[in-house]
Amino acid sequence: MTQITIETLGSAGDGVAPGPIYIPYTLPGEVVEGEVSDGRIDVPKIVTPSSDRVAAPCRHFRKCGGCSLQHASDPFVADWKRDQVISALSARGIEGVEVRPTITSPTRSRRRATFAARRTKKTIQIGFHGRKSDEIIPLSECAVVHPDLLSALPAIEACARLAASRKGVIRTTVTRSENGLDLSVEGGKPLKKKALLDAAMLADTFDLARLTWNGEILVTRRDPHQRIGPALVTPPPGGFLQATSEGEAALLTAVREAIGSPSKLVDLFSGCGAFSIPFAIRTEVHAVEGDAALLAALTKGWKAVGGLARITTEMRDLFRRPLLAEELNAYPAAIIDPPRAGAKAQMEQLAVSTIPVIASLSCDAGSFARDARTLIDGGYTLSWAQPVDQFRWSSHVEIAAKFSK
Repeated sequence: MTQITIETLGSAGDGVAPGPIYIPYTLPGEVVEGEVSDGRIDVPKIVTPSSDRVAAPCRHFRKCGGCSLQHASDPFVADWKRDQVISALSARGIEGVEVRPTITSPTRSRRRATFAARRTKKTIQIGFHGRKSDEIIPLSECAVVHPDLLSALPAIEACARLAASRKGVIRTTVTRSENGLDLSVEGGKPLKKKALLDAAMLADTFDLARLTWNGEILVTRRDPHQRIGPALVTPPPGGFLQATSEGEAALLTAVREAIGSPSKLVDLFSGCGAFSIPFAIRTEVHAVEGDAALLAALTKGWKAVGGLARITTEMRDLFRRPLLAEELNAYPAAIIDPPRAGAKAQMEQLAVSTIPVIASLSCDAGSFARDARTLIDGGYTLSWAQPVDQFRWSSHVEIAAKFSK
């Protein structure tokens, strides 16, 4: 047995000791012992615990792969996520920036989750995958997702009985909406006539707002609205949403602080309008997005309200065909909220534009820091960064930031 001291946490939330040796479920300063194999100790014994160590709030922790940090206190996790942003910026030579304390979403607040389901000889397995494993961990509770999502487990079981095989796993994404649960099934067997009718009846049996099967909407009993500012918006099945309504509100507050109330703005990677619609109360918005279904949902929700400022939309692949600086210069403010990989090409055009202020959002500290470096090299100043934690007890962190020129 080897006894070692944890020095820090890696980017995935594992403890790191000299070597490096990676040890899951440990914290800096802890003394642990165990058998080292391939640079890891997978089952460590805690010899000297950290003062930040707490009892995990969920009985499935360690088996379930959804959380990696439930053994750490909330203040520790919030500080660690803030430090992840600071470290990523520092690695790009960006120092002395105001990185604010992390805003963390409440427990049991995630409004969407994807459950795996598999048939066995005798039963149905439903849950999340185990840590780095294809094993499905059956759930009896979850400290992360909203309780309404767990209420969908009987419906998921019925779907699995209808279309899951013993060899394959179906993915069932459940979204909490204003009008009930929105259930989308992927990987199920193609449904023939009777099975299609049976699937459609599931929506009635379990009072689903909408049921989608392998990308095809089978039943819409009620539009699964999301409240976005003054509008009710119905995203397409699986369409991007911020993970929690509280996190979305925190990001919107940060964006409002960053850009104020401009006469008009461009919203890049607009999705279905999380920022466009609230700003349209007073501001004309040009929303640009590569997914036509998201733009259609945005437009329908905006039009239904009436009395808002004009929102124009443009479907455009901003990775391959970013808005050019000449196009961007027409706007006094920009919002950009790209996927995890960031938006290298679009940031390069923003960097050489004359837009006075940019609200930049990211769900990855590394790509955020890379794109921040691009903007700073183009003459922008990074005024502040606000970490937002919508994925409690995971290694993920989101960032909203203000850049000005």
